[in-house]
Amino acid sequence: MSAPIVKLNIPNIDKLKAHANLALHQAADATLTDIIQAQVIPFDVGTMQNDQTFVDATEINSGKVSIVTSSPQATRLYFHPEYNFQTVNNPSAKGGWFEDWIKGEFIKRAFGHMYSKLNKGG
Repeated sequence: MSAPIVKLNIPNIDKLKAHANLALHQAADATLTDIIQAQVIPFDVGTMQNDQTFVDATEINSGKVSIVTSSPQATRLYFHPEYNFQTVNNPSAKGGWFEDWIKGEFIKRAFGHMYSKLNKGG
């Protein structure tokens, strides 16, 4: 008795991989937008939030994207929630501003929604 033959549809597999990468990038963008709209990033003139926080997709082909804040003060502010953050521009400003999204389900739901949307219709 011979083993069953499995024939892979490589073009469809490649399409699904491309959709997964695109959905991952879109989910990271949606997460960053949600974080900014929640007004939790410390904000003085807006440089750290608006210019120096971005989605880094350089490792997307390995299934990884990152939301990066590249400003020199970001680490100090992030890891010191005891600071008295000004709340004039962002009323919910705090240290550890990514924590609610890291612990939560937002990015998982966003990825699932984006991936489903991209794969509708086959």
